[in-house]
Amino acid sequence: MTATTRPETVTGPGHDGVRPGSSPTRDVALVAAFAALVCASAYVGAIPVGSAGVPITLQTLTVMLAGCILGPVRGFAAVALYLALGAVGLPVFAEHSSGIGVFAGPSGGYLLAFPLAAALGGFLVQHVARERRTRAIVVFACSITASVLVIHPLGILGMMLHFDVSFAQAAAWDMPFWLGDVVKTSVVAMIAAEVHRAFPQLLHRG
Repeated sequence: MTATTRPETVTGPGHDGVRPGSSPTRDVALVAAFAALVCASAYVGAIPVGSAGVPITLQTLTVMLAGCILGPVRGFAAVALYLALGAVGLPVFAEHSSGIGVFAGPSGGYLLAFPLAAALGGFLVQHVARERRTRAIVVFACSITASVLVIHPLGILGMMLHFDVSFAQAAAWDMPFWLGDVVKTSVVAMIAAEVHRAFPQLLHRG
């Protein structure tokens, strides 16, 4: 007779009896929900900035929120799903654009950076911040690190390739996004810290 394996349970405030992450259905629902959130954020703002014409949206906020709340794997999956929806033709990119061609445009580097940044931010929150992820300042540091190391460099690289300009010129076009990123990262930090305070097992490493 073989033993039946059951999900490991936990008790206490904030727990529903089963460790988060043990339910594939829950994971799929979270990934889909955050992908939809990123889709919606592409339409908010969408104000072209500077000569490059890359629009300012709330995408950076929702992308990093996905990573910092869901962790590296589910955060990456949520943002990758968003990109896949746009690639197959759904108008979910900024300014209602869609298709593979968008990735070769001026904002292509930023788009390709999004899932990588979500994964890095989620990794830092889960494996570096760990129990300190309930502190907004710690989550802020994790999120802004991912933005500085991934989103801005790849965004600059994308503009360099698209416009055939120097690093200095592309970096100058990228500068207007920095102030907005600090504000959006602050919002990410406050929301994610509260979520992890309410659901301490959300990023449990089983």
